[in-house]
Amino acid sequence: MECIDEGLLQFCANKLKLLHLHESVISLNSVAMPSETVPSDNDLAKLLRLEEKEFTRLQMLLENYKQLNTQTSVHFAEDKDGKLPVKTFLEYLDYEKDVIHVKKLEEKEYVALGSFFFWKCLHGESSTEEMCETLMSAGFSPQLLLSLVLSVWLAKEKDMLHRTQSVCCLHAALSLLSKMTVAIDESWDSQSVSPWWQQMRTACIQSENNGAAFLSAHVGHSVTAQITDSIAEKKFSHITIGADTDPWEALSLDTEYWKLLLKQLEDCLILQTLLLSKVSKKASQVSSLQTEPLGRLSVKKLLEGGKGGIADSVAKWVFKQDLSLALLRLAQKREESESEEEMQQTESHFLAESVEDQPGFETVLELLRLAYQQFPCSLEMDVLHAHCCWEYVVQWNKDPEEARFLIRSIEHLRCITSAHVQHGIALMMWNTFIVKRLSAATYLMDKVGKAPKDRLCRRDVGMSDTAMTSFLGSCSDLLQTLMEADIRSDEMQLPVLDTEDAWVSVEGQTSLVELALEQKHIHYPLVEHQSVLCMLLYTIMKFSLKSVKPLSLFDSKGKNAFFKDLTSIQLLPSGDVDPALLSVRHQFLTKLVSALVQAQASSQKTKDNPEETLNVSVKDRDWPALVLDLAQHLQVNEDVIQRHYVCELYNYGLDQLGEEAILQVHDKEVLASQLLVLTGQRLAYALLHTQTKEGMELLARLPPTLCTWLKAMDPQDLKNVDVPITTTAKLVDKVIEHLPENHGQYSVALNLIEAVEAMS
Repeated sequence: MECIDEGLLQFCANKLKLLHLHESVISLNSVAMPSETVPSDNDLAKLLRLEEKEFTRLQMLLENYKQLNTQTSVHFAEDKDGKLPVKTFLEYLDYEKDVIHVKKLEEKEYVALGSFFFWKCLHGESSTEEMCETLMSAGFSPQLLLSLVLSVWLAKEKDMLHRTQSVCCLHAALSLLSKMTVAIDESWDSQSVSPWWQQMRTACIQSENNGAAFLSAHVGHSVTAQITDSIAEKKFSHITIGADTDPWEALSLDTEYWKLLLKQLEDCLILQTLLLSKVSKKASQVSSLQTEPLGRLSVKKLLEGGKGGIADSVAKWVFKQDLSLALLRLAQKREESESEEEMQQTESHFLAESVEDQPGFETVLELLRLAYQQFPCSLEMDVLHAHCCWEYVVQWNKDPEEARFLIRSIEHLRCITSAHVQHGIALMMWNTFIVKRLSAATYLMDKVGKAPKDRLCRRDVGMSDTAMTSFLGSCSDLLQTLMEADIRSDEMQLPVLDTEDAWVSVEGQTSLVELALEQKHIHYPLVEHQSVLCMLLYTIMKFSLKSVKPLSLFDSKGKNAFFKDLTSIQLLPSGDVDPALLSVRHQFLTKLVSALVQAQASSQKTKDNPEETLNVSVKDRDWPALVLDLAQHLQVNEDVIQRHYVCELYNYGLDQLGEEAILQVHDKEVLASQLLVLTGQRLAYALLHTQTKEGMELLARLPPTLCTWLKAMDPQDLKNVDVPITTTAKLVDKVIEHLPENHGQYSVALNLIEAVEAMS
């Protein structure tokens, strides 16, 4: 007889054993088990060793999660109902020296193998005890079986959470495996942690199926406590003096680790549930950046995500949902509110002020409140606003056309109450995302000497002309916030950054808020100087001003100081300004005032005639005050600019606004003489240019000096000639009121009263 290859023989024998095992598993799974009664809440609470209140909370958290966790479970053809073809089974396993090893498998293959063994067991349709004994005697280690059971439980989350019997089945499986002598090493050092339970905790820590992980950890904790109790009984009934091993203490240490993990998993579950919640948005407003799905959380990810990881994940969700700041604040108010009545008032106020109709908002509100409660440090409002601010600016930087992202970023920035944090975040935003683009915009506008066309804006600054206009406004707001924060920080203590007890072991990058607090203080005059330029650029773009080179409004010192590090000391313009430069600045400001009033007039027309479209909205800011502020910074006489503003308002027939603006003028005598000319132009148009019979007759009755004066007036400068005579009569009264009697034109003004009365 020929010599038979020993290796081949062994190989065949091993495969045969695996084939027998495959048959045994199929046979066990085909035995119908009597269907168990569904356990009551009370039974489950006892099984998990939870008080009624704790169990109710567990149910509530899992229910919230189940309702929102709509992602489909992963199903594979080969693991349908725990079936696994024999060929695949043989490919997955190795048999060597009476021990079975699982080959290196993909996660889905590993789950398929686990399902083949334990799917029916976890459904109560097959005997867990017999299955474990069969697998153990075939050569599986308890550790491997534990790993396979958990892989099925965690991967098939939806099925497991749906069936309450599965909790009992998992408990039974864990109890069985734990009691197997090899599983918990009796000689384990008492001061250390049992590797057996550590294996299970590691699986829970790494799992992104938060509901299943949380529930399995409760089961693990319960089984650990059960074993601890039984060991304690043995220990006290057979006390051995001087024994070195002390597994009871080791298990007690495990119990503490379970408690910590349960807290972490609960936190993670609450956070994940929040991140799964949605409010419906108008499709037209959704950017493609907001449709990218959020990654799922695990305790491991949170532990490695650094101190700001929790706030960062919530900020990403806030961005995806584009949640209003009012909603974030409302959840906080609900968290703090004592009385229900107070809460209802706040909510009705929110609904009144929130322009967004957000279905799903009640769910989100409740989940947010839960998250705030769970993370009083990580989701403290300043921390959350800081992360939201950063998330929005990061996303804006990816697509600068989405100007609203930068606007929202600055809104979050302004909500930060700690001046130190606000200062740091604003400075980081400026350095990281803003200054380079602003510099490009400035040099482009200076080169073309006007508001540049769309094509040039896209080429040089990377955004359209409308986006660039908004960007410049946001730059101005950012610097304003930075300056305010700098002033406020002098009277404010540095914030204390705490972490929740369950998350003190977090590792990873420095948190955003810590980075913000490390920023150097700004040099206030330099920021103010930069802020003036921003506002100038914004006005040029907003009002489409022509023949303006923004840098020509500054001397060489002023130009050199732009775009420098805001914390550095720079040589800035001081003292008297060159008259030629003052003249250029004055021209610019008068041009700006005229453009502003033109925009105000067209917005008035749009109000009266809704069909007309508005070119420039002036409701976004207090523009008249801003122009005066610019005049002050540019060292141009503010009263001259205010008088020009009043005259322009009357010029455009905005008499009511003009009357209000007069109150801020100091030299009312000069203003009155300017308005006298304007009144003359209006009357000259009404009497001389309309050429009506009544007008001619009236003209003949007027004093000759007044007629001569009116004929010298040129109404062509008037921007609005259709002002009712009754309105002009009020203007004449204003002129008389502010013109002294000894003024050279006083008699003309008095004659105008008669003329206006006759005309009306």
